[in-house]
Amino acid sequence: MREPIKVLIADDESIVRKGLKATINWSEFDMSVVADAANGRRAWESFLEHRPQVVITDIVMPEMNGIELTRRIKEAAPDTKILLLSCHRDFEYAQQGIQLGVSGYLLKTAFEDDEIHRLLRGFREELGAPARKTDEGGAGRWESRFCAWLYGAAPELEAGPHAQPFWLTDDTEYHVYLVQRTDGVASIVEGMPSGLQAVCVTCHDDRCYMWFPSAGKKEIDAYLMEQAGCDSALHWYKGGAQSGLPSWETAVKELHAKAERDKHYGIHSECWPDALQQAIHIVAQDLKHPWSVSEVAARVGLSRSHFSTLFKRVTGENFIEFLYRIRLRVARDMLANTSLTQQDIAEHIGLIDGKYFSKWFKRSSNETPSEYRQRQKREREQTK
Repeated sequence: MREPIKVLIADDESIVRKGLKATINWSEFDMSVVADAANGRRAWESFLEHRPQVVITDIVMPEMNGIELTRRIKEAAPDTKILLLSCHRDFEYAQQGIQLGVSGYLLKTAFEDDEIHRLLRGFREELGAPARKTDEGGAGRWESRFCAWLYGAAPELEAGPHAQPFWLTDDTEYHVYLVQRTDGVASIVEGMPSGLQAVCVTCHDDRCYMWFPSAGKKEIDAYLMEQAGCDSALHWYKGGAQSGLPSWETAVKELHAKAERDKHYGIHSECWPDALQQAIHIVAQDLKHPWSVSEVAARVGLSRSHFSTLFKRVTGENFIEFLYRIRLRVARDMLANTSLTQQDIAEHIGLIDGKYFSKWFKRSSNETPSEYRQRQKREREQTK
């Protein structure tokens, strides 16, 4: 009988280590947690002792951070699957991890069970462990590989039964949509009018990626609009006309990134005009920059007054209010889940300095950053 895939968990917060060990049914993925470590040095020692095939590690840890741990593991065992965890969206760390060959990158404060489950299924398939469920057909296995690729668990996506109708025909023009429904997308997929040549792949229960020939766009738009008229839980993101595999991959990844960004910042920008979606993307990519309304408006090709009026009409708040709300959300996340100084956090979210950040946070939250951090720490300790 084949031995389970060995897993190592490294995080300096015991609640995270205990939570991952207790809440995931590891046997479902033919895996077993063989060790956990509270810092990078101990994690490296445990890796050398147990030689796990999967490592789940926080980025910011004492004694050795997750990036250095990843570098050492990849040098010693290049095939090891490494999943990085972070408390905030740090694109510089993510880029370093990608360069080192990590298999996935998740926000500890935002990811849902489905996300890590799909990554673990992808690891299991790549490592060659037999799946416990045998009722999936070829299409189902391809859907699983698609989800693993989308979340970074698989570097490449092989062609499969869902993909072949369109991506193997270079001159076929098609559109890619991401359909979301908080109560699940199964009814939307099942209710698609017969005759539409749409390919639908469900990656979360509440997300479905859909691609179809351009000739059917009007009919599909009409169907989705009809459903949305009586279902406020339904939203979708649209990709432009595509042709060929590279364009398809780019379009799917871009829609995925938009959905993840909106989830992280607690917004629904898919219904916003393109200029506003572009503005949010620009700001989210570089939150530390001291953005002004004029600068963002110029970047999206609008005058300051037109941009301000449009933003207020669509979102119900002005751009500066929106930007401060997003910065406050990220600041709270970082205070609660990192040991970064107020100066570091201020620089990360684009404020002047630590003193200004403290006053701004107190004005916005009715408590100082230190008070907020201590309260969050007490609440975590109470749950241990």
